Amino acid sequence: MRPSLPLLYSFRRCPYAMRARLGLVFAEQQVMLREIVLKDKPPQMLELSPKGTVPVLQLADGTVIEESFDIMMWALGQHDPNRLLDAQMLSQANALIDKNDNEFKHWLDRYKYADRHPEMSQEEYRQRGEAFLQILETQLTNSTYLLGDGISVADIGIMPFVRQFAHVNREVFYHLPYPHLQRWLKHWLAHPLFLQVMTKYQPWQEGDEVVIFPS
Repeated sequence: MRPSLPLLYSFRRCPYAMRARLGLVFAEQQVMLREIVLKDKPPQMLELSPKGTVPVLQLADGTVIEESFDIMMWALGQHDPNRLLDAQMLSQANALIDKNDNEFKHWLDRYKYADRHPEMSQEEYRQRGEAFLQILETQLTNSTYLLGDGISVADIGIMPFVRQFAHVNREVFYHLPYPHLQRWLKHWLAHPLFLQVMTKYQPWQEGDEVVIFPS
């Protein structure tokens, strides 16, 4: 018998996994959550997704969704009470998320793990990443959120990565000349739904009681 709810493998601190969980929370879509440890991935997850990265979502019909963007879009496609997928903004939102995933994340990884990438200094990696921050700062100059005064899929799709960038060195980040971006990030870090997304769960082991998320 297939489970009545989708099954999500996740890791609390991974920005991709945060993105997926934000999508589920805003879509009010419940899943059976299995928190994992990246150094000890459960074989059940690897059977579903041999590439071994989180998040991984298995739908009730057995379909496996392996990318955070696709999980977010699937969830909001089921239910979107806050209109995060506003059709008039979707193309612009997708373009920003694409730039985040295919350009900014490259420099973010090198900034965070500069010791593994000695080709450039950590400061140089940070400055390369700031090119995207400058775009976001411009977007936020006259609006509360990235695409206007309402939350869009761009906000929840990008915020976890800006958070990770900021947390490499919080003091440095909050002294950069991006006041609107800093205000936006602080707002998100205190947002009730983000706090719900960041609830700590014990790593899943076979035989554990089912954890429903969001509860």
